[in-house]
Amino acid sequence: MSLLKNSHNQYLRLFAAFFTGALGTLSFSPYDFWQAALVSLCGLQGLTLNRTMQQASAISFIWGLGLFGSGLHWIYISMHTFYGVSFILSASLLCLLSAYLALYPLLFIALLNKLCTTRLFLRLTIAAPVIWQITEFLRSWVFTGFPWLQFGYSQINGPLKGLAPLMGVEAITFSLMMISGLIVYALLKHRVIVIVLILVIFLVAGLLSKITWYLPLQNRIADVALVQGNISPSVICSPDQIENILKTYIRLSKPYVGKVSIIIWPESALPDFESNQQCFLRSSDKNLRMSGTTLVTGILDSRFEKNRYDVYNTIIVIGNKTPYHYCTRNHYQKNHLVPFGEYLPLKALLQFVIPFFNLSLSEFSQGEYIQPQLQVAGYNCTPALCYEVVLGQKMRDNIRSNTDFLLTLSNDAWFGGSTCPWQHLQMAQMRALELGRPLLYATNNGVTATINANGKISHIIPQFESKVLMTQVTPTAGLTPYVQFGCLGVWGLVLLFSLIWIFYIVVHI
Repeated sequence: MSLLKNSHNQYLRLFAAFFTGALGTLSFSPYDFWQAALVSLCGLQGLTLNRTMQQASAISFIWGLGLFGSGLHWIYISMHTFYGVSFILSASLLCLLSAYLALYPLLFIALLNKLCTTRLFLRLTIAAPVIWQITEFLRSWVFTGFPWLQFGYSQINGPLKGLAPLMGVEAITFSLMMISGLIVYALLKHRVIVIVLILVIFLVAGLLSKITWYLPLQNRIADVALVQGNISPSVICSPDQIENILKTYIRLSKPYVGKVSIIIWPESALPDFESNQQCFLRSSDKNLRMSGTTLVTGILDSRFEKNRYDVYNTIIVIGNKTPYHYCTRNHYQKNHLVPFGEYLPLKALLQFVIPFFNLSLSEFSQGEYIQPQLQVAGYNCTPALCYEVVLGQKMRDNIRSNTDFLLTLSNDAWFGGSTCPWQHLQMAQMRALELGRPLLYATNNGVTATINANGKISHIIPQFESKVLMTQVTPTAGLTPYVQFGCLGVWGLVLLFSLIWIFYIVVHI
């Protein structure tokens, strides 16, 4: 009878684990219910208490399936709707990715159960944040990393956002895990003092959010126009539609030429090789320079290097004071390529296992990790293409003291009306907050927006419309502590908590 009861309880815990894992998705955009992050992490911590290693591992894995399966469902939309992959294969690949990512919560609980089982407060509030930081770091690094759905991003409008310019989004995630442990401990032990400690943490973070780490340069305000072409993915992939795409962007941009300093087109707005568009680019460069407007656009580039052609996802600038030419260094080549979208990992193996994969989509080359600032109409921009804006360390490594603003060109049309574009924008907001710079976020079909140096969305236009966002951006100066020291702060916390952990063990031996 006892065995049946334990089995029944385990099934209930597994159900609760999947539910609380999935609930974590509500903490991210477009839902922005930041409290759901704490509920989800409390579920992970609480449900795995007093369980055997096998039971706790199963619970944490199911929790991970709930979080990643619900939070990344847009991958299925991309494969099935736009790439034409069958329903079964699309769902299977989503399940495989979710299962892989769920291994990291499993590793977290396995290490926690192995290293800290007896002391409840130590486990929940000291050991858990340390181990979670390590496993989340691994998730953002192994196989080039996939740091999507890190809970720290949920606080972009929450009370812990003040930690971001100090120590980065990782410090927010660390704090969320500690607070969730305190909540579970308070519920189990009925300790009011613990609730007071939680309130103190929120108060300190709130006070930090009042600090301005940057200086607005009011005398350098730029007028910008972000063009959202709303081009269908099927049209983008069709070579015979290049002229029509170009006409769309020219038509949308024409009213702003001579009226704004900068016009921005999204990622691959020109879905053709730069070498093929030299006539258009040179004539446009001349006309734009005469009008006093500079154009930034995404384009493809094929260059003959080392006895082969390398294809780059590129950002170029035309209309600057210095005339455009094909060999200019004032361009950006995407460094962090997306697996299966821009390159195929283990190509020979996967070509054999899944011969119907369209390998022609996976032939981009990597640009350099560190690249010069883009010079745009007298402003210095730190650029990123699409997925790269989610990589906090890369963005930090490329920013300079004279950077005026951040720039991200993207195309999330492949994900339809899903949550992906909003999650993507939320991570861009965190980059602006961490680095203390406004960010211009131009996309093909939304979400096109401008973000101020506090991580707040200043202006935004609706998705799925051919429209232009005309606004002003105020450059900023100064370096946040995160820009200066990176993740040293959060790893300092890891070291401090580890020393407390070790000291506690030594004292109680």
